[in-house]
Amino acid sequence: MKRLFLPGMLCLAASCLGTALSPTPARSFCGFYVATGDAKLFNQSSQVVLVRDADRTVLTMGSDFKGAPAEFALVVPVPTVLERDQIHVGDAKIVAHLDAYSAPRLVEYFDEDPCMMVKYEKMMLRNAAPTASVADEASAARALGVTIEARYAVGEYDILILSAKQSSGLETWLDQNGYRIPPGASRVLGSYLKQGMKFFVAKVNLKEHAKTGFQSLRPLQMAYESPKFMLPIRLGMVNADGPQELFVYALTREGRIETTNYRTVKIPSDAEIPEYVKDVFPDFYRAMFRTAVERENGSAVFLEYAWDMGWCDPCASDPLTQEELRELGVFWLEDAPQSSRSTRRPGPGGSMPFVTRLHLRYDAAHFPEDLVFQETSDRSNFQGRYILRHPWTGTADCPAAEEYRRSLRQRREKEAATLAVLTGWDIDEIRAKMKLDGSAGAEPVKWYQRLWKK
Repeated sequence: MKRLFLPGMLCLAASCLGTALSPTPARSFCGFYVATGDAKLFNQSSQVVLVRDADRTVLTMGSDFKGAPAEFALVVPVPTVLERDQIHVGDAKIVAHLDAYSAPRLVEYFDEDPCMMVKYEKMMLRNAAPTASVADEASAARALGVTIEARYAVGEYDILILSAKQSSGLETWLDQNGYRIPPGASRVLGSYLKQGMKFFVAKVNLKEHAKTGFQSLRPLQMAYESPKFMLPIRLGMVNADGPQELFVYALTREGRIETTNYRTVKIPSDAEIPEYVKDVFPDFYRAMFRTAVERENGSAVFLEYAWDMGWCDPCASDPLTQEELRELGVFWLEDAPQSSRSTRRPGPGGSMPFVTRLHLRYDAAHFPEDLVFQETSDRSNFQGRYILRHPWTGTADCPAAEEYRRSLRQRREKEAATLAVLTGWDIDEIRAKMKLDGSAGAEPVKWYQRLWKK
């Protein structure tokens, strides 16, 4: 992990928050996992990358599936029948890189000698200047009102595109073909059929998977055109063991995205918190996110990052290369120069995309509808950012130093209160960990230390 050092400041990425802050059991895509035999699979979180321009979408579904490949299968509603060239197997490392690049971050500042700061500020004032058997299978399917619209082998996956007249026929077909459908799926399947949607069904070809040499399953990607800018999440709740985490990374030409059918809320940011949080940052962020969800009554989508990908400040991870962006589906970069770090408005020929990172904790009670998005023209930058300020521990002796020491305890009390409000943690426990029951910050200068000081 790269670290960026600036004068008086250390920036640390919140390493792999998509992983570190999420539960460890099997995780979902935006559809649901189905298992062969009696295997019981629960989907707890998912990562999805959406590249969107006009009606064109490239969807990457990151997989962190835990279990035997033979037990993996996936059902996802899609707006249209996909051709073979519209389906691709991606690189999980790129999704991880995008996660690290956009992750909420911790920054550290170190207080300067308060006496030197007074001299520095006076100097700056003096020097101041103006100033982002196939036939049989098809026949059996038709008898149930199910049509196999297409069949593909893509990397280690065997993929079918299905349409159906009724949800009961589709459910029967899936069951007859070894897919265990979770209770309650029929009603949700029926609602997608009424919208005219098809179903993308994927399972692992074990022989092809063995050839890849990968221990984990690679992301699946699909490219399609549709006026619908949405993400189906309701199927992912059918066999969910409690609320789930979803991270959406959207790469667009114009600006950040937001949900139109749920509130999009900025995550609390730029808060000054106690020093000890550095050692428990994942615990802090989990608690802070849980508290934010509760304050919004469980029905909000949270903005964690929005930035022009031509630059970052600070960079939690190296920016994605243009090759990585193209692999994710950013197709408008073909003519952009490799060294481009432009912050100009995007236009034909392709400047760097704008990235939006959304995070939600969802369940059927609070998210009864699929996510519907819109792209906005808002290119203002935002990041989940949390600040540690380390006090000066020297023995500076000047009026400014004495004032600094008097204000330090008040600052630390404010940090404790901020942490309690953000996380719901007990204020007395926070104060105890900060040792606020005793002396705070630097020791005061003793009287005799001043006697012979020049």
